Amino acid sequence: MFVNGHHSGWRSVTSGVPQGSVLGPILFLIFINDLEWDIRNLVFKFADDTKLLGKVDSSEDRDLLQNDLDRLMQWSDRWQMPFNTSKCKIMHLGRSNKKFQYSMGGQQLEIVSEEKDLGVQFTEDLKPSRQCQQAYSKASKVLGMIGRTFSYRSRDVMLRLYKSLVRPHLEFCISAWTPYYSKDKHLLERVQHRFTRMIPGLRQLSYAKRLEFLNLWSLEERRNRADLLEVFRMYKGWSTTSFSSMFTLSNNTVTRGHTAKIMKNRCRLDLRRHFFSERVTDRWNRLPQQVIDSTTINAFKSGLDRIRSASIGFFTD
Repeated sequence: MFVNGHHSGWRSVTSGVPQGSVLGPILFLIFINDLEWDIRNLVFKFADDTKLLGKVDSSEDRDLLQNDLDRLMQWSDRWQMPFNTSKCKIMHLGRSNKKFQYSMGGQQLEIVSEEKDLGVQFTEDLKPSRQCQQAYSKASKVLGMIGRTFSYRSRDVMLRLYKSLVRPHLEFCISAWTPYYSKDKHLLERVQHRFTRMIPGLRQLSYAKRLEFLNLWSLEERRNRADLLEVFRMYKGWSTTSFSSMFTLSNNTVTRGHTAKIMKNRCRLDLRRHFFSERVTDRWNRLPQQVIDSTTINAFKSGLDRIRSASIGFFTD
């Protein structure tokens, strides 16, 4: 690079990739592509975040997971890209977990009961309550800032502010942490309830009337609608996740309904019953054939809008 007739000298890059460039992210992915080679357990990578997952039922399983951690350290030493072991954590899942200790580079790893991963707060019981509290707190702070800053609160201005600054906090990555406890649902809904009361002339109306006036769906309805949209994308092959990896089409041709019904599984735990592939099954199976046959996302959305108008409560649990 030349600046005012002067240029910097050349220097050999012995480790890593150049930062601040267009090719940097791609080169980084190529650089760490062989990270999970010879690793026996599952490895998930996203940018510079790496997760190692393993099922541990015995001391042999524990040794296998520790050996994988040692291999990761060997890889980092070989390619001069060390892990920040002070930020590496262990989270034990399952009630019968033996909670073994693990180490990296001779340093014992910290055991945590909750951790934020890609913007979502995960806990060792995998329940969404903690994430709901975090989302409620962020959205409430932004809504409070809007209330203190804007004195002109017309319907259009407030809706734009709410949809662009507040609601994204309540729906970020929502398919992964959709609440199923009433207390968590009500907690999130309180934010939108509070917003609708900020519009002049609506304070005395009921929440349902305020939503109707503002042409808004309740947050619960939006979450269930988003689930159906994701299943539709997977069914049409427009999603990176294949339909067959999450669902099995029902082979029962006797019952009425559309031709893409999903097989219903029996679930013992609430955690599994309210997982994405299970909670969406009944609502998807109740859709009419003409909605399933939609050729575009917008056509499918329009079909869902018509169902909501004709069937009150279709999108509520």
